[in-house]
Amino acid sequence: MAKKAASFAALGGLVFSTDAGRHCPDCRQPVDACVCKQTAIPEGDGIARVRRESKGRGGKTVTTITGVPLAEDPLKDLAKTLKQRCGTGGAIKEGVIEIQGDHVELLLAELVKLGFKAKKSGG
Repeated sequence: MAKKAASFAALGGLVFSTDAGRHCPDCRQPVDACVCKQTAIPEGDGIARVRRESKGRGGKTVTTITGVPLAEDPLKDLAKTLKQRCGTGGAIKEGVIEIQGDHVELLLAELVKLGFKAKKSGG
């Protein structure tokens, strides 16, 4: 059986320190230098592709927008703007904006107006 250490000095060094302040529990870096919450802009050709889908959705039609060259927070803001413009609901799933209903032409015009390169994809 191992002997129990009698003092902090016997433990071999620093046990706890508050010099760096709060740390991120995921990456163990100081909160100011945390890199785990930052999302990079997805790589691609920079063209937003708008298409209508209904497969696997119980017959419901959804307009999806893929390839938008934005990070996570600006993508959420863009999705909110587009949902308000269409007057419908929607979601963001794995970097893809989903808008309920068939709004391909409206979304194409809105994306071009906002300064994105957009094209219709699929049928």
